[in-house]
Amino acid sequence: MTRSKERTEEQDLPYNVFARACPSRGTLEHVTGRWGALTLGALHEGSLRFNELRRRVDGVSEKMLSQTLHALERDGLVHREAQPTNPPRVDYELTPLGHEVTERLLGLIHLVEGRMDDVLAARSRYDGTRGAL
Repeated sequence: MTRSKERTEEQDLPYNVFARACPSRGTLEHVTGRWGALTLGALHEGSLRFNELRRRVDGVSEKMLSQTLHALERDGLVHREAQPTNPPRVDYELTPLGHEVTERLLGLIHLVEGRMDDVLAARSRYDGTRGAL
């Protein structure tokens, strides 16, 4: 089988995040991981420079933010714009695909935030019957 025929057959296969070799699994991990989700959510508000983004995503290290941005850029969710100025200026913003993914992610974020009283009550009941962790 030729290389181009193999590639065509791979592209014709449906993506299935539950399959170990499916590339969608890696993208899902980038989007739903702690730093990926928070980075996408922060960029939903608009373009940010690296340090602005780091301040917005409280607790992320410079190294983790850099790795997260690289992964999201590679997946086509974030666009990196380097300005030829002195000192260099780099801005990050969501791509159209990034906006679409983030809209859905924000629905989950808002649901979790809105139901935290229920989550905290469930934790308290759990800890009361099984002992605090």
